Amino acid sequence: MSNEWVEVLVTYDPLEAEMVKDLLESGGMPVVLRSSKVSPYPVNVGKIGEIKILVRKEDRETAEKVIQGGDYNMD
Repeated sequence: MSNEWVEVLVTYDPLEAEMVKDLLESGGMPVVLRSSKVSPYPVNVGKIGEIKILVRKEDRETAEKVIQGGDYNMD
């Protein structure tokens, strides 16, 4: 099992990030959320507001299918 993490989605919505994380974890995939946001300050400008959703490299294809394949769709 690889320790390399890859980005599968970038969002600016913390609720969306948590929903995707829960969905992927329910399928048995470890997930990491990364953000530059400093929690006491509600700043959502540019890259500061980005939340990156990361999975292990070997889970990337499955995670992308789950996110894009209709099992998850926020649009």
